Amino acid sequence: MSLKGKKVLIGLTGGIACYKIPYLIRSLHKAGAETRVIMTEAATRFITPLTLETVSGHPVPVSMFPANEFVSTRHIDLAEWPDLVVVAPATANFLGKAASGICDDLLTTIICATPRPVIVVPAMNPGMWEHAPTQKNMSYLKQIDYRFIGPATGEMACDQWGEGRMVEPDEIFRAVETHFKAGQKKKS
Repeated sequence: MSLKGKKVLIGLTGGIACYKIPYLIRSLHKAGAETRVIMTEAATRFITPLTLETVSGHPVPVSMFPANEFVSTRHIDLAEWPDLVVVAPATANFLGKAASGICDDLLTTIICATPRPVIVVPAMNPGMWEHAPTQKNMSYLKQIDYRFIGPATGEMACDQWGEGRMVEPDEIFRAVETHFKAGQKKKS
């Protein structure tokens, strides 16, 4: 399926799985989609904005209020720009903020403001994934029409095995294709 003319905003949160996201962006571009990328400050500890700027072809904002830049309503512009938002990897911290409506960084502010569908791709340690508040947050986000892809079961960067591993970029890509094939509606 061609994704020509489709606009996908990708948000990265702080997890080791960030290194897989350039592969997703390249697949989206090959299918004709345009991408923009947003990173949390924690995500920049795992992969650089420069890497994502190179593969996306666009600047990668990190800060809500960067020094010496006019940003005014950038969060609203970015919230309205895409046809679809994908948060990958999505940490337990992100799930808690999104479920609670906390907007303390650029990504969570965009998520709160967007009228577009959101696909969440969790990535965290099995204990964090199984933690009752994380499960409660995931359940609530599903109730308000956020779509979850994964997590997968497998070996973690912390040498543990279990559920919480981010699904591979090709599975995320297929979920994006499926979303557009189905013509899915905006989130609540």
